[in-house]
Amino acid sequence: MKEKRSQPRFEVCFDLQWQGSGAHYNLRIADISEGGCYVDTILEVTKGEILFLKMLMPEGDWFDVQGVVAHHSLRLGFGVRFINLNEEQRRRIRLLVHQVNPARKESPGPSLFFERIPEVPLPLGQIDVTCHEVM
Repeated sequence: MKEKRSQPRFEVCFDLQWQGSGAHYNLRIADISEGGCYVDTILEVTKGEILFLKMLMPEGDWFDVQGVVAHHSLRLGFGVRFINLNEEQRRRIRLLVHQVNPARKESPGPSLFFERIPEVPLPLGQIDVTCHEVM
């Protein structure tokens, strides 16, 4: 199968909250890129479904993002493509991706060098990259 991703993904294990259809779910992000993420779950979704997500960032705050289901694998999980991101959301995702993969050689863009997020820097040594039992 041909790879459709336009950006590389990096393994992570972040908590995620998904609100939709009157329900609230706690899930796990297994990998992330600047354009989307993969969610480990047995929950069913529909390709094209719009999701409102809250990611628990390594520094402890919740980060809101909107996405669309790009693909799903029954009882395994689904891929999300981020949509409708404002510049601040793009900047935070870009910084997160670069923090979890410091070996990445390409430039993160001038905004990361001249604008600093006012929160505490990401504690790389404390990021849990092993996923646990998921819903």
